[in-house]
Amino acid sequence: MSRLEQARFARLVRRALMDLPAEFGDRMRNVEIVIDDEPEPGHVQEGHELLGLYEGVPLTERAYGEPYVPDRISIFRGPIQRMSTSPRRQARIVRDTVVHEIAHHFGISDARLTELGRGDPDELV
Repeated sequence: MSRLEQARFARLVRRALMDLPAEFGDRMRNVEIVIDDEPEPGHVQEGHELLGLYEGVPLTERAYGEPYVPDRISIFRGPIQRMSTSPRRQARIVRDTVVHEIAHHFGISDARLTELGRGDPDELV
């Protein structure tokens, strides 16, 4: 993968973060957002491309004042790029994936995201 492709993908992730409503961006603390090429083999589900992964303690489950290691949100470049070669569609997939994983940081489950019409990002495109 070329540096240009990597830089373009990083810009898509930054744009998705900048487009978050201020009330969400302001409440996100102690969260590391990284771009990885592929998910770890242990994270891949049979027949399902993993586009992003939230690892941490959701805000709704934290006790006040307790120290926590930073949460981590990984966005996986390879699966997203395999889903579409269209730059617009990739941008939409990245945005939906970022929003989906950030929702987990705020304690919103996959089931609730589905109820809200924001289920699996690869099903939304």
